[in-house]
Amino acid sequence: MQELFIDNAEQLQDFVHRAADSDWLAVDTEFLRERTYFPKLCLIQVANGEIAAAIDPIALNDLSPLRDLLMNPAIEKVFHAARQDMEIFLNEWQVLPQPLFDTQPAAALLGLGDQVGYGKLIQQVLKTELPKDHSRTDWSRRPLDKAQLRYALDDVIYLGQAYRKMKSQLEQAGRLTWLDAEFRTLTSPQTYSLEPMDMWKKVKGRQHIKGIKLAILQALAAWREEQALAKNLPRCWILKDDVLLEIARRSPKNTQELERVRGVDAGFVRKNGDAILELIEKARQLPKEQLPRDKRPASRPTPRQEATLDLLGAALRLIAVEAGLSPQVIASRKDLLALLNREDNCALLRGWRKSLAGEPLQELVEGKRQVVVEQGTAKFQAP
Repeated sequence: MQELFIDNAEQLQDFVHRAADSDWLAVDTEFLRERTYFPKLCLIQVANGEIAAAIDPIALNDLSPLRDLLMNPAIEKVFHAARQDMEIFLNEWQVLPQPLFDTQPAAALLGLGDQVGYGKLIQQVLKTELPKDHSRTDWSRRPLDKAQLRYALDDVIYLGQAYRKMKSQLEQAGRLTWLDAEFRTLTSPQTYSLEPMDMWKKVKGRQHIKGIKLAILQALAAWREEQALAKNLPRCWILKDDVLLEIARRSPKNTQELERVRGVDAGFVRKNGDAILELIEKARQLPKEQLPRDKRPASRPTPRQEATLDLLGAALRLIAVEAGLSPQVIASRKDLLALLNREDNCALLRGWRKSLAGEPLQELVEGKRQVVVEQGTAKFQAP
């Protein structure tokens, strides 16, 4: 396979021309995010089984030829755990590459484990151990040495090999189309849109407050998100989660009370105190019906619900055995509880999980199916 490092426009144009007739392209990115809100793109790797290229976005002012190649609807783009890569492309180009194939969810359908990492995937599918020496590399530094480029190119060279083998196995198992809905979600810009007023749902510890204090947390988390976005800084550099929670708990009424919150210094209060206090006061004035509510269950399942969940879990394991999958790949106990409670947007009632397990388990809940034991062996069947 020919291997290239591309850092000028002529090389990029030549590569794009040669790759334009590809059926598929394995794609990966290297980026930094420790000091910024948006990921800083440092390297793009692309391979088609004949050519593997490491493309330098730091040296190249115009990546439009590569963008056009990756947006070509006639070429399937292959990723592993695609979300972060897709978010980067959306930030850079305001469009997403499609169609897409993601080897991580595909691995789950082949019984290779849920959320399997790239190195483990390659070991399982290709029996090849990949080095981990550069997993913490600062990819923004130049020049990149040979070992770094070897690591970067291997990510797409082996990804392409694994993709071809996995796609064939999925076709043979009749499961290739099972992932269509999931792949459509990954290529939808709405998947990556963040609503500042929903960011409170990501704050750790939010379940310990409610009412007005939760409304204050909602307002503070939205303000932090807007500040982080505008300044291109990590959220925690604006305010950490535990500080947001403590401000919401104390609900200070003036700058002196705000300064007494642990983690809030005088400099922060001078710059942002008035804005924070105004947000708190507005949240206090919200009518009861406008207060945010955490939709997570407020109490533990009852003993009867626990027993029903155990029965659903047993049926799920029987379904998983028949499908050659791990039960955890199909559903968690939390998913089973969501099904039992008829919650909206239940994961078991979407995509391939719906026909494989969601609908049969729903029939069990409704008494249309049952779990029986015959000659010491459990069976899941219609009554």
